[in-house]
Amino acid sequence: MRLEIVAVGRRPPAWITEGFETFAARMPRHLPLGLREVNAGDARRSGDVVRARAQEADHLLSAVGDARLIALEETGKAWTTRDLADYLGDAMQQGDDLAFVIGGADGLDPRCLQAAERRWSLSALTLPHMLVRVVVAEQLYRAWTLLAGHPYHRGGSPDCARRPL
Repeated sequence: MRLEIVAVGRRPPAWITEGFETFAARMPRHLPLGLREVNAGDARRSGDVVRARAQEADHLLSAVGDARLIALEETGKAWTTRDLADYLGDAMQQGDDLAFVIGGADGLDPRCLQAAERRWSLSALTLPHMLVRVVVAEQLYRAWTLLAGHPYHRGGSPDCARRPL
């Protein structure tokens, strides 16, 4: 089984690359986390956002292949860490590859949303699409640690509640 973040945009800032690589390196060998970057649509230069998103959808859907597609989308459903861990655990039992798809600055084309098994909203806030890579990588690592009983995930524990902000 593989986890893949498939994202529009190349050449992220070094701190984004470092953040993603930090969590990807922590994943166990049996659950590797990869990143596949695709080009932004050429039509973006002319201001044709609809055509640019359609071009990006071609690239994204091609990169996903037969993996289960999860679209990162602002109007998607908010998941708790436990929700993600349960979803990940189910996919692991079935041996299904998962592709977490992140659109460009103008979001995802409707074809990507229709192809998605799930739509996941990380926050009610608008996040830079490059930063989403790091957040998703960290959350996938956190979900795996929750399944594995690793101490990284301490959410909801009494010790967590007593820590000063």
